[in-house]
Amino acid sequence: MASRFLRPATLVVAGVLLVACGPAAPTATPRPGSPGPSASAAPAATPSGRPTTGPTSAPPASGPFDPAAVTVSLERVVSGMDTPLAVTNAGDGSGRIFVAEQSGAIRIVRDGALVDQPFLDISDRITSGGERGLLGLAFHPKYPEDPRFFVDYTDGNGDTQVSSFTVDPANPDRADPGSEVKILFVTQPYANHNGGAVAFGPDGDLYISLGDGGSGGDPLGNGQSLTTALGKILRIDIDRTEGGHPYAVPADNPFAGQTTPEIFVYGLRNPWRMSFDRLNGDLWIGDVGQGEWEEVDVVRAGTSGQNFGWNRMEGAHCFRPATGCDEGGLVLPVAEYSHDSGCTVIGGDVYRGSQQSALIGGYLFADYCSGIIWAIDPAVEGPREPTVVADTDAEISSFGVDEAGEVYATDLSSGELLRVVGTSR
Repeated sequence: MASRFLRPATLVVAGVLLVACGPAAPTATPRPGSPGPSASAAPAATPSGRPTTGPTSAPPASGPFDPAAVTVSLERVVSGMDTPLAVTNAGDGSGRIFVAEQSGAIRIVRDGALVDQPFLDISDRITSGGERGLLGLAFHPKYPEDPRFFVDYTDGNGDTQVSSFTVDPANPDRADPGSEVKILFVTQPYANHNGGAVAFGPDGDLYISLGDGGSGGDPLGNGQSLTTALGKILRIDIDRTEGGHPYAVPADNPFAGQTTPEIFVYGLRNPWRMSFDRLNGDLWIGDVGQGEWEEVDVVRAGTSGQNFGWNRMEGAHCFRPATGCDEGGLVLPVAEYSHDSGCTVIGGDVYRGSQQSALIGGYLFADYCSGIIWAIDPAVEGPREPTVVADTDAEISSFGVDEAGEVYATDLSSGELLRVVGTSR
């Protein structure tokens, strides 16, 4: 299926959220995806050439990170949320943590307590359930000077809508539901594989993850097609407009001037969660697999245009055809695991906080189905075996950080926000 952003009218992109394999989305609660194999490390792709501004609050690692020397546990911060799917901070010095609920509300956690009134409630304009709902949340890098924050949700028809909202000037704990500006619209051919993560890079651009369009095995061939936004991570500049549209395409996007110039990287199945390393700007992606493998991919700072292989490959393994596939031009995962260890990879964060010295410099990710948490050294090039650092009972749906770089996770079934704690073995 060829699709084109009609900014913001009709960009066709298929859903890919939490569920890994199978032609249709799961029922009531979303499953982020199935496990994907770890592949070999990606070679550097096309340099973006854009100047980047690295994080200012992230301390450097004290030395090489050794995942075998770490044990992780989860401590409950708050409970009482409805299917939390994303966690972030506003970067405004308030110390607040914001959690997006699948059903359409954004909740505030302040000083270890859940604020009763939602920051925003748009449940009346979304479709929720399965792999649909309010899926992503990111605040403008200059918030609150620029009072916008951005969400990714599935609308009443199940299509992807990326929009901005603004905070109520009279109440910093309330956003104005009537302030919505629709930025990007993507038609979803199926109910699953919606992606849904949104994040600002160190370049100030907004990155948006989109799945391959759903069903099973990418029947529309979207992952490898550069004429559709499905199966991609997009990059747009929301501080400029062009051609009467509510955003601009960065001139150094790797496919600028082509059919779908918003594409940043491609060949993804269901990039459910992604994050930027606060220290160096690397982009880490957890891409949910089909039926056998889950994978973690990385886009090193200053590169773009990578093809991560779906649906020629599932992780580091041939998918179509099952043997003898062409690996030419593909960037393989830096880590993978089989469905023997889970079913849906949840991409995490590189720890750049200060309270958990054992975790400094390590990348953490998890599996939604098994509750296992792994760690790898993100500074290593090439594929590596991830190290199990925790075996939990949580249905982990996302990771995120507070303003100090401390890492949190959300438990989909219990409705809890959990603090990630690391200790030396």
